[in-house]
Amino acid sequence: MKYLLYCTLFITTFNVAGQITEPKASEVWEPEPRAIKYSDNGIPSDAIVLFDGKTLDSWESTSDGGPAQWTIDNNCATVVKGTGNIQTKETFGSCQLHLEWRSPSVIEGEGQGRGNSGVFFQKRYEVQVLDSYQNRTYSNGQAGSIYKQHIPLVNATKSPGEWQTYDIIFEAPEFNEDGIKIRSGYLTVLHNGVLIQNHAEIKGTTEYIGFPKNLAHGEDKIMLQDHSNPVSYRNIWIRKL
Repeated sequence: MKYLLYCTLFITTFNVAGQITEPKASEVWEPEPRAIKYSDNGIPSDAIVLFDGKTLDSWESTSDGGPAQWTIDNNCATVVKGTGNIQTKETFGSCQLHLEWRSPSVIEGEGQGRGNSGVFFQKRYEVQVLDSYQNRTYSNGQAGSIYKQHIPLVNATKSPGEWQTYDIIFEAPEFNEDGIKIRSGYLTVLHNGVLIQNHAEIKGTTEYIGFPKNLAHGEDKIMLQDHSNPVSYRNIWIRKL
């Protein structure tokens, strides 16, 4: 009986040329992807909320590990010049990060001096934040660049004072036990819903001066930069991948 059933299944699945003819033969039912839900403001249920507009309890000063000194007003956190960078208390590897940022509505300075900040993954790899609306600077340092490594595919920057969104997929680099990099990291960036970095290879640390470095490391913190401009952030959440 089992033989007959097998033969029947074989005949109904394959034709004489050995081609699959039964749609169910290529259906995969297990495992079933787990379902997520969404909060009222669209945050997925498996995300870690890093800033909800109320406190910076998930953040600390990079200089001394003390409380983050940026101001909170109208549900956003704003850089206070001279207080330094802030970083998450928790460390992360590969992840999906969502955040919204706004450069000052009053234009001061030009080039790198206008609305400058940055999002650093593992405190080493920067996606540039800058007011790049009608503001020329070096292309691998404008908004959405992987700083001094990859120019954004397009300039998707809104005008000063408008809220902008970054949705970033970070694939962490890997190192072997001897400290040698065996797999590069990658960044995919959507700026205001527009793809501006498409699985771009991270060449190493995003240095201001000199070439990228590739010293071994593991999971590390997300860092936001104090570049002396009052850039604001809100609605920051992250998903571990």
